[in-house]
Amino acid sequence: MNPLDLILEPLQYEFMVRALAATVAAAIVCALLSCWLVLVGWSLMGDAVSHAVLPGVVLSYIVGVPFAVGAIVFGMLAVALIGTIRGTSRIKEDAAIGIVFTTLFALGLVLISVTPSHTDLGHILFGNVLGVSSSDLIQIGVLAGIAFVALLLKRRDLTLYAFDPTHAQAIGLSPRRLGALLLGLLAVTAVVALQIVGVVLVVAMLIVPGATAHLLTDRFGRMLLIAPTISVLASVTGIFLSYWVDASSGGLIVLVQGALFTLVYLLAPRYGILPRLLTARRRRSRGAGGEGARPDEPTGGGEPTGGGEPAGAAGGTGALGTDGAAGRAGTAEARGGTQIPATPRL
Repeated sequence: MNPLDLILEPLQYEFMVRALAATVAAAIVCALLSCWLVLVGWSLMGDAVSHAVLPGVVLSYIVGVPFAVGAIVFGMLAVALIGTIRGTSRIKEDAAIGIVFTTLFALGLVLISVTPSHTDLGHILFGNVLGVSSSDLIQIGVLAGIAFVALLLKRRDLTLYAFDPTHAQAIGLSPRRLGALLLGLLAVTAVVALQIVGVVLVVAMLIVPGATAHLLTDRFGRMLLIAPTISVLASVTGIFLSYWVDASSGGLIVLVQGALFTLVYLLAPRYGILPRLLTARRRRSRGAGGEGARPDEPTGGGEPTGGGEPAGAAGGTGALGTDGAAGRAGTAEARGGTQIPATPRL
């Protein structure tokens, strides 16, 4: 069998074509959203919301309304409960997130166990991308399209909110509304992805692509291109692997994403572990030989400033070549994308 047959043979089956279409749509929108989630530091919140939507999805199935309705309601409910617990007690945010998402996830499991169904609601937990029907594909396409357009239209506001919500408020934007928009898109995107990999693994599609792209670039504009590319590559590879090795499609998609992240973590030119170790070894060798470090080499723990701009532009915060203020996000993107601070502020 030649390599071309490895690609063409699975495409003879209609269910494989539908699975690939659904996976690509979910991979693109999840990867785009993951850039903001990683930037804002909402990885744990993404995990919480993706699990907390489970009872909403089951209740939507019971009453016969689109899954997205229940998912958004319970996603917002989870956020409200987390904020209430954090704001009215001595419980910290990470503990509040753990309490709320596990409780709502358990409620979803109970509802699944007591709900008589002609369909296997267990597929919500672990995904069933090879069983995507035409109507499922339409729903995934519509929800992914809504999330994609919303992210595209509000990208500047959301980027400004991620970098500096105080400045966003000063120029007339509402950080509260932008945060709510991001959470709403998170709930919608979770519904898109849970058909592919299930509720248990959906957080991987919402976090891993953005985290991988974050290790490859300091420019947010480039990150928005790299993350979907990586996600689509991993997802398509996972689908084909699942056909040939007869294993879980969702599990293989996430495994491939994890493998790509590991490669980037080790080999990324600027922030990879191995290049930084080699740079440090060369510096020590020159020091032992009585030679000083060359002025054109990066200093400070092997983490040079991004984009070749001076570290002072970070305003003394230790940022990786931030553009100085999110208010210049539009101008920075015009030059090739907003630069990403090492520790984005909420």
